[in-house]
Amino acid sequence: MVKTNFADLKQRDTERHLLVAVDESENSRRAVMYLADFFGSSPNVFVTLLSILPEPSEDFFAEDSERKAWLAEKKAAMEEMLNKDQAMLMDGGFPEERINISLVVRDCTSIADAILEEQAKLKCCIVVVGRRGLAHHEEFIFGSTSNKILHQAKNCAVMVVE
Repeated sequence: MVKTNFADLKQRDTERHLLVAVDESENSRRAVMYLADFFGSSPNVFVTLLSILPEPSEDFFAEDSERKAWLAEKKAAMEEMLNKDQAMLMDGGFPEERINISLVVRDCTSIADAILEEQAKLKCCIVVVGRRGLAHHEEFIFGSTSNKILHQAKNCAVMVVE
């Protein structure tokens, strides 16, 4: 699902365009609230709410119908979350036409890489993520999406909201 409200994409590229990578975490909600408070009344600031849903491999489920049902359930939950985030931004002063919603279902080994690919494609000047809150030993084992974005982002600023 991709809902684009921007009338002129070339004009948008010359303005402030924030990419907010959201998931189901509380830190993600705080990032959206922070943006609503900080940028809601600023003219010429556009926001893309991005959620990446990693597509499960075909052998993860016994049958393809189970896989499709799981994907449909996850997509519905993510769309509901994205709509709530959009409402939060609108309550903070963002007009609907300055908010873009993007739910990307794709095969990806790294959520951080997928977010950075979307940033490059959309030419966003700031990437905003919520910090997951992994302990240091967990971050060492599992990696950190926010840490990877912070260190590998190019041609943009990165905001990590805790």
